Amino acid sequence: MPSTIPIAALTDWLHRYRDAVVDKRDWLTELDSAIGDADHGANMARGMTAAVEKVEQTSPATTDELFKTVGMTLVSTVGGASGPLYGTFFLRLGAALGTETAVGPEALAAGLRAGLDGVVARGKAEPGDKTLFDAMSPARAALDAAVAEGADPATATARAAAAAAEGRDATIDLVARKGRASYLGERSAGHLDPGSASATMLFETLASAVAAAS
Repeated sequence: MPSTIPIAALTDWLHRYRDAVVDKRDWLTELDSAIGDADHGANMARGMTAAVEKVEQTSPATTDELFKTVGMTLVSTVGGASGPLYGTFFLRLGAALGTETAVGPEALAAGLRAGLDGVVARGKAEPGDKTLFDAMSPARAALDAAVAEGADPATATARAAAAAAEGRDATIDLVARKGRASYLGERSAGHLDPGSASATMLFETLASAVAAAS
């Protein structure tokens, strides 16, 4: 198994994530219609489509350029909370990875930690708030643990994706404490959080891109 992830695989990740949110746009919007503004699917599909188009136009050669391109595009094209949160995630990820053309597991883990820290700084989310944090945080923790055990990138990212899905599913029983969903109070329980759903797709497509490159 390769011990590093080339920038081509990271670019493939972005394409796969774009395809996933476009494919699941209606489902994400359905989730959001229950507890939010009913625009999460459309916003994410529009933002990732624009981001991938920008990547294809500019062909970034390094990881910082790649993820800065994505982050800036999301911030400028996605409305609501999604644009700033995901945009910040990718901007912090790129800044942490630096001017590399391939990324090892430790660097990837550090980059994802930086991305999550950016999400927390921007959204002030905490565990149990019923947000994308509830999928991202366990995914990051699982990746860190796998890397500490010496797992290869494919194994580490697969564990992260599985942890994200568990965190996503756990949001069903939570009462929202952030965003539009928090206005519903107890009525927000019983619904899957749309942000946690799109965040899980983020880690699932990362795992599939890394596996395809292995």
